[in-house]
Amino acid sequence: MIRNPIDVASRVSPRLSALLGSWVDNPECEQPVTLMAVRRFLADLLPDDFKEAERLHHFDVDISILDELDALIEEFGGSSLAVDFVQVSASESLSRAIESVVGDENRENPPTLDTVRDALLAGLGARLVGDGVLEDDEDDTLLPEIDALIEHFGADTLAETLLRYE
Repeated sequence: MIRNPIDVASRVSPRLSALLGSWVDNPECEQPVTLMAVRRFLADLLPDDFKEAERLHHFDVDISILDELDALIEEFGGSSLAVDFVQVSASESLSRAIESVVGDENRENPPTLDTVRDALLAGLGARLVGDGVLEDDEDDTLLPEIDALIEHFGADTLAETLLRYE
């Protein structure tokens, strides 16, 4: 299957993104999860009388998850991988590390995920723990997390776009 070249996850509601993420992360799924598989699952959960009433009298002002899925399926196809529609951001501790690299005054270009990875390999995590920015145990998760983000988005992705603000 061909992955979508645009960031379609930015067009998905947080509720649908969370639902798709739970399906993608389900270890019992043997096949890659598609939008149509999630759509069928959701539709099967609804009682038949509710499905008919929803179809005939859709008065919801707020778009339902099924409506949102239908729109995505219409635009991107039912065989599109659900993982492409899951919103991903850095954890709070990785966001602090990214902010540290972004705030480096000696840097000429905005840092990429690969730049942040290099900084972590050079001891950035330990320095942030020493400065009290991170807890001792948070340092251990930074490298696997940045590697996963690089695998998902690519090494040249601007790190700042994945910051989590809470």
